[in-house]
Amino acid sequence: MITKIIQLTKKPLSFLKLLPEDIIALTARFAIAAVFWRSAQTKINGWDFMGQSWQFFNLNSSTIMLFEYEYDLPLLNPELAAYLATFTEFFVSIAVLIGLATRFSALVFLGMTATIQIMVYPDAWPTHILWAAILLYIIKHGPGKISLDNLLSGKT
Repeated sequence: MITKIIQLTKKPLSFLKLLPEDIIALTARFAIAAVFWRSAQTKINGWDFMGQSWQFFNLNSSTIMLFEYEYDLPLLNPELAAYLATFTEFFVSIAVLIGLATRFSALVFLGMTATIQIMVYPDAWPTHILWAAILLYIIKHGPGKISLDNLLSGKT
């Protein structure tokens, strides 16, 4: 019975083998960059262009308050933590999206994800494990051919 079910699903899903790995890598990069980019957007104001804020150094008044009272990270000044998190989300999102220093950038986000999971929102593990899976894929397989890393490496 189970063998029949497996056989029935093989044929309709066989077209997925034709999907280029580079498209999967680009999709993974876009998906995880969007998560952290949107988080950065909630923390900043100013220089709006195409519906996005680009004044990464201009934190919302509520951002530092969140880091002070809700996130309450040990060993870090809340204001410093707010700026570090915002800058990381802003710039590393762009790096991941365009595929620049991609594996390192994904590793930075994996560390950030672990910090959020352990110190801020331990009950949000279903979300964080999805982020980690995407980031581990990027770290293992790299950015793919549709990336600045590939362009700068001289590989075709």
